[in-house]
Amino acid sequence: MADDLYPLNHDAESAPTHPEEMKAVFNVKIGNSLSMQSSARMTPAGLIALGLAISATLLAVAAVVRASRR
Repeated sequence: MADDLYPLNHDAESAPTHPEEMKAVFNVKIGNSLSMQSSARMTPAGLIALGLAISATLLAVAAVVRASRR
């Protein structure tokens, strides 16, 4: 019965994974009426790609801010 309440836990464990994959599962329950579930999976290569994308975005925003001050 506990698996019925948290289906993401069961699905995240049964999915085929990359050997270096990192997983996170969150379950938040507030009172009897509110329950939230979330899960995330990421590889080290995905983490590096995310860092590069954020760096490029921040560099572009800095260039726009600098240009607007002139």
